[in-house]
Formats: sequence, structure tokens, C-alpha cells
Amino acid sequence: MSTWIDVCTLDDLQPDSGVCAQVAGKQIALFYLTKIREVYAVANFDPIGKANVLSRGMVGDLGGEPMLASPLYKQHYSLKTGACFEYDHVKIATYPVRVNNNRIAVKMAAE
Repeated sequence: MSTWIDVCTLDDLQPDSGVCAQVAGKQIALFYLTKIREVYAVANFDPIGKANVLSRGMVGDLGGEPMLASPLYKQHYSLKTGACFEYDHVKIATYPVRVNNNRIAVKMAAE
């Protein structure tokens, strides 16, 4: 079972940058891409660099796919799927996001 957890307001996010939030005991990196007006949530843990730093990464797109570049070793991850563009076997967790009345909620699986 999963549940929607209210995290913050849209105004709390930094446009085209990341913010880290503690959600259900996990560090989640939130990104608001202003060009496409979408909010994404991914795990903050960088599986290559072995550190909670992805919220500090740079965002953009690769071939039209919204992506995040790790601040450590610069691997690129899809913000939609979490897949690493450089290594097929590496992936980060992604979480559904909804925006309602300027509030951001993230869907988390119950443990």
C-alpha cells in the first residue's frame, strides 16, 4: 500500500534546481523544472558516489528527456524513470508527485 505525503509548497522549491526533503524517513530530492512546469522526486542517494547529494545536481534534458546530473561524478539520470544514461545497470528510485493548490505531495510505499 502507498500513501500521498504532503511535503512543501511549490514556492519552497528552487526553480530549475534541487531541494532535499525528509519524507517517510527517506531523503528525497525534489526538482521543479520551470520550462516544462513539472515537479520530479527522486532518491537523494547517488549510487555511484555513495552519498546523499543528488539534490545538489544540475538539471536539464538529454534528447528531450528531463535529467539530473550527479554533482560527484556527473552521471546523468532520467527524472522520469531514474535510469542512468551511462550505465544500464544503475538506477535511482523515482516517486510520483502531485501538485494541488500549490502544495507538493509525494507518493510513498508503505514499509
